[in-house]
Amino acid sequence: MKKITSVFLLIAANWYSYAQDTCASAVPITAGTYAISAVNGTQIPTLLCASGGTGASSGEWYSYTPTSTFNVTVTSDIAANNPRTDTRVHIYSGNCGALICVTGDDDSGTNLSSVATFLANAGTTYYIAWDNRWNSLGFSFQLTETPYTPPPPPPITYTSQTVSTINNTYNICVVDMNNDYKDDIVGISPNNLKIHYQTTPGTYSISNYTVSGTSDMPTWSMAAGDYNRDGFNDLVLGSGSGLSFWKSNSTGTAYTNVNPSEYIFCQRTNFIDINNDGNLDVFSCHDVAPNVYYLNNPSNNFTHYQSGVTPGSYNLGTLSSGGNYASIWTDYDNDGDSDLFISKCSGPPCELHRNDGGGIFTDISAIAQINSTPVQSWSSAVADYDNDGDMDIFVGANGSSGHKFFKNNLDTTNSVEEPFTNITVAAGFGSDTSISRDYIAYDFNNDGKVDIMGGGNKIFFNHGNNVFTPNAYIGMAVGSVGDLNSDGFLDITNNNKIFYAVPNGNNWLKISLQGVQSNRNGIGARVEIYGAWGKQIRDIRSGEGFEYMSTLNAHFGIGTETQVTQVIIKWPSGVVDTISNPSSNQNLTVVEGSTLGLAENNLGGFTMYPNPAKDFIRFSHASGDILNNVSIYDLTGRHIKTENMIGDKVSVNELQNGSYIIILENTEGKRFSGKFIKN
Repeated sequence: MKKITSVFLLIAANWYSYAQDTCASAVPITAGTYAISAVNGTQIPTLLCASGGTGASSGEWYSYTPTSTFNVTVTSDIAANNPRTDTRVHIYSGNCGALICVTGDDDSGTNLSSVATFLANAGTTYYIAWDNRWNSLGFSFQLTETPYTPPPPPPITYTSQTVSTINNTYNICVVDMNNDYKDDIVGISPNNLKIHYQTTPGTYSISNYTVSGTSDMPTWSMAAGDYNRDGFNDLVLGSGSGLSFWKSNSTGTAYTNVNPSEYIFCQRTNFIDINNDGNLDVFSCHDVAPNVYYLNNPSNNFTHYQSGVTPGSYNLGTLSSGGNYASIWTDYDNDGDSDLFISKCSGPPCELHRNDGGGIFTDISAIAQINSTPVQSWSSAVADYDNDGDMDIFVGANGSSGHKFFKNNLDTTNSVEEPFTNITVAAGFGSDTSISRDYIAYDFNNDGKVDIMGGGNKIFFNHGNNVFTPNAYIGMAVGSVGDLNSDGFLDITNNNKIFYAVPNGNNWLKISLQGVQSNRNGIGARVEIYGAWGKQIRDIRSGEGFEYMSTLNAHFGIGTETQVTQVIIKWPSGVVDTISNPSSNQNLTVVEGSTLGLAENNLGGFTMYPNPAKDFIRFSHASGDILNNVSIYDLTGRHIKTENMIGDKVSVNELQNGSYIIILENTEGKRFSGKFIKN
């Protein structure tokens, strides 16, 4: 055989020695080890599949045709080469007249040797070419085959659509903006608000609104909520110098800029009713100082507070060193109010502030054992990942310190504050080195278990029992989330691209809330659903992850189950609505108090009579508490009237027959709710 200086065959080692000058004269090889006497063939690999530049003058060529599909490795980093030598290899498919690069390697192995791995399909011929770019001397190489097991199909797939009209500077919000409970796409530019209103599934009507004045742009984050209670969502824009509020008018057809003067190096923003008075407040992480918040009064005017600085302020993160990057308001201890978790970056540990009521927040980070360091996180994803009825915490990595996953061990039968358990490794995150500034938690494949989207364009799918595996989605990064074609599956927007989830047959339930005594969006409410799987929970939040604003609707996947036996909504006001046996695969809208029976009135110490009523409703209180005013709403949440109380009765004579919700407010500002029938 041409140019072979020695020919030998070691059957046990599957060792052959020969070399070929050209692609056309390549002799087929199979798995085994091969010796090249010298790299001096006449055909140079001119289509380079490995780095290292041009400069080769010779090549040695082999062909390989697998009988089955294998993961194949071609390498000169083997013990037969002692010491290892500098080599370069190119792997092609196609034919000798039209080669196509598959892979190649210059110096990934020991001492600049080569290691090239590729998926080889059964019956396809591959050409293996070694060149003399770095070395013409002889060496040995090895071809190994590993059986290929196709990966399972991803739990959910997506189709992408580029929408050229989504072209504002900041396209980071998906939320219902016209009170039809269908998610819309919101874009922000200086003095311009553009809304793509969802009409029929997957189609949009576009409106532009001029917003006068100078506004801080949402360079860091954005949140949405109806803080003026007119039925249309308002916006808070968070910049590196402060906040701006874009407030809707009563018809959602114009917006006014409200620009506070306080300096804030804003990171995450949230709408949340901090003092639970029924009015949405605004919270902002402060990167370089204690956190700030704005309390909203019934006239929709905000008062600025800085934690630990402003007299009378709440303790919501007072470290002067700051490092506050992302905030999530969630009820981690199941006591009916919203607590605060803060992700930290490059310094102090994450913080968990327990809401003890009455404006008292207690930092229990050390007690809960979620304050491990080092930590380098720009956001966390909080959800009930194991469906045991309490919120667990995933701290996402945006640096070398890695992810952290904390399981909640809540026990409500005692007064002990149980620590969380760090189960990062067991959950499957110990070896994942991907990073992201945004991490979000949703049930993307509607199987009834909450997943995590984060670094490396991946969704970490939840298999139950807090075990996750990643699936990569090319080109699909974290963005705003909502159901943008009303099919019950969550879609993802990233700038002007919409990634529509392809329904996989799993069933679902979507729940929209309308507060009456609580804030209009029901932000801070706990939504529970029950069925054959047990229990699932969601908290309604404004602001997830680091930057984006996503749907205010609660989405539940129920997998192959078809029956939801019960839905329970626990409102911030304390009102509890219960819906039995709702149909699956529907959007269920619940108005606060609409399911209350006459015996379920939450009137405090007040007595309301008669009920049903014809002309008047009267009120009395055993301890002499006095009412300041009474508000009446119909069961759609529409405000009928508010009357200042003079005496002990309010007229209902002018109301049409039917059921109504009534809100009582005493002279101390405390509010109570009930339901009555007008005959």
